[in-house]
Amino acid sequence: MNQNHFKLIADELKISEAQVISVNNLLLEGSTVPFISRYRKEVTGSLDEVYITNIRDRITQLTELEDRKKAVLKSLEQNGHLNQDLEKRVLIAETMSDLEDIYLPYKPKRKTKGLMAKEKGLEPLALQILEQSGIDVEAVAEDFINEDKEVVSVEDALKGARDIVAEIINEDQLVRKNLRKLFRNSAVFQTSVVKDKEKEAVKYKDYYDWTEKITTAPSHRVLAMRRGEKEDLLNLNVQPSFDDAIEVIEAIYLKGQKSDSMEVKSAIFDCYKRLLSRSMETEIRVETKERADSEAIDVFSENLRQLLLSAPLGAKRILAIDPGFRTGCKVVCLDEQGQLKKNDTIYPGMSNNKDIEAQKKIIKLCDEYDIEAIAIGNGTASRETESFIRGLKLKNILITMVNESGASIYSASDIAREEFPDHDITVRGSVSIGRRLMDPLSELVKIDPKSIGVGQYQHDVDQNSLKNALDDVVISCVNGVGVDVNRSSVELLTYVSGLGKRLAKNIVKFRNENGPYISRKSLKEVPRLGPKAFEQAAGFLKITESDNILDRSSVHPESYHIVDDMAKDMNCSISDLINKKELRDKIDIKEYVTEKTGLPTLQDILDELSKPGRDPRSEFEEFKFDSSVEKISDLKEGMSLPGIVTNITAFGAFVDIGVHQDGLVHISEMSDTFVKDTSKVVKVHQKVKVRVLSIDQDRKRIALSMKTTFDQSKPIKKKSKKKITNNSSGRTPFNNPFAELLKK
Repeated sequence: MNQNHFKLIADELKISEAQVISVNNLLLEGSTVPFISRYRKEVTGSLDEVYITNIRDRITQLTELEDRKKAVLKSLEQNGHLNQDLEKRVLIAETMSDLEDIYLPYKPKRKTKGLMAKEKGLEPLALQILEQSGIDVEAVAEDFINEDKEVVSVEDALKGARDIVAEIINEDQLVRKNLRKLFRNSAVFQTSVVKDKEKEAVKYKDYYDWTEKITTAPSHRVLAMRRGEKEDLLNLNVQPSFDDAIEVIEAIYLKGQKSDSMEVKSAIFDCYKRLLSRSMETEIRVETKERADSEAIDVFSENLRQLLLSAPLGAKRILAIDPGFRTGCKVVCLDEQGQLKKNDTIYPGMSNNKDIEAQKKIIKLCDEYDIEAIAIGNGTASRETESFIRGLKLKNILITMVNESGASIYSASDIAREEFPDHDITVRGSVSIGRRLMDPLSELVKIDPKSIGVGQYQHDVDQNSLKNALDDVVISCVNGVGVDVNRSSVELLTYVSGLGKRLAKNIVKFRNENGPYISRKSLKEVPRLGPKAFEQAAGFLKITESDNILDRSSVHPESYHIVDDMAKDMNCSISDLINKKELRDKIDIKEYVTEKTGLPTLQDILDELSKPGRDPRSEFEEFKFDSSVEKISDLKEGMSLPGIVTNITAFGAFVDIGVHQDGLVHISEMSDTFVKDTSKVVKVHQKVKVRVLSIDQDRKRIALSMKTTFDQSKPIKKKSKKKITNNSSGRTPFNNPFAELLKK
């Protein structure tokens, strides 16, 4: 790693260079982001996960730049181009674009027009023209006529010279730098519908004739336009004003108005149209795509974080139902650990006899398995099933809807088949619904995050970047909550700091063969779980059955001796320290500062003693949909309804109001005040109150509002379907294709 890069990263993140170096060293030692942020605060200056992740990712980017520089220098040397000045320029290049611009003139090329013209001996003519000293170009060009080299006229000679000049301009680093700046500041997206595909492209109707500056286009519009182009339904161009681009080049190369300058002017036009405009457009497309990807991935990541950290009901006996009409409702009973105890099928509403039979089954199952809560999947027939269950008037049993997005993915997965080899996918799906109510995090880690349904254009963004970002989120959530090692699945343990799939399997296998772990120390007996893995993982693995109360907390075993010293100094037990605030208040943590342990870690220890092993997630709250509304036809404009936020995008939030079709609260309807960032207003799984603005039953679209300032006496004005025009705010009116596209 280039030492100058540490300073660069420090300046970018506005932290000290020493902090960057410390994080880099810890990463090189094999430490994970959660471990560094939680247990190495003294070393990093208390940097959080965001800073540490940014340092890690920036180091990776800069390492890739250094590797590319080495490859470029090797190529230059092998082809005899390398000199001291060129080497210096390569080494000080700060971006990949700068590096490629430096390398471009020397890069091995296919046979171009310019190269062919040079082979015809026309380079001297090109250089004379480029100098623009006022020569008579036609008279000079006559000297270069050579029929043997297929230069049979003055125009042939001048054309070849212009081709050479065009390539000189194309490879000019200053020209490319200035044009790149113009594209970044002034280029616009221009879209039109592909000829004769208006019917196929109806979902892109707003883009049939669309223009928008790249500086204001939000990520969802960029990705929508690119998707339309990929589907061959839209034409997409990304260009600044042609005249502005020509002016940028002329300012560098055009020196006068004489005949030689006119040849240069012609070469400039050819260079831009044939070479520069294409390469610059390619670059700006990559940049805008990366920016759009980054924004979309950020939205997806935050939504996933909120979903994974949804409030758990906890260890309860659950009856879970996967609703259905024709095939019936699949019912399972789970114990407090989520183990399947019974499965069955009921057919409520099919006939009077079937309905009575279903009632008897549910009542019997609730009584036989002492059920504490009923979880109903929110798919087809969910509201009808909910009405049926609530009609039974079951006492002291919580009844709630559970978002089942991705349950079908889990039920058909290898994980589910391994877990339930003797049951079909309907039973597995029902089990997943019940377990999600108990502990969303533990169950959702079994599903590819992209299948959970909280993303925005997740199939259009760079898949490697998306996977890496979502993995970071899952790892952060799992380690932030902590893991009960005696009850966790292989999938959950896989995300624990320092473990991975193989060690997670070894931990579960050892547990199955030898019984529950009795202490964190006993984890050291697991095959292949060495000192480094134990160091990284131990603080996040909780042993609730351990006699040592610290094994149930987030205090790392390396700090147990500090707690022992505190208890000894207070002349009490560790349990007393935990249970008696007055004892903890007497502790002066400064007395326990050592060379390795500083105030941040000591304060964390004290905080953990006040709430050892406490789940950081919020408490579970019961939620009910409006009982009078079960399907979209029950909705009326102006209705005020309870709902649950299911997904957040840059243009608004989708809300489940219990009619099998989420409604959209557009960003302009989220608050009485201006909203720039939807995630600042709502969270995934948040309970909200919404008002129905409009219903489009044919397209299954529901427009909702969260605004509080609404005069019920005034009729709702329907928004007219105006053509979208560009605006400085970058907002999109409600009538747009994004809700439909997002679901695809």
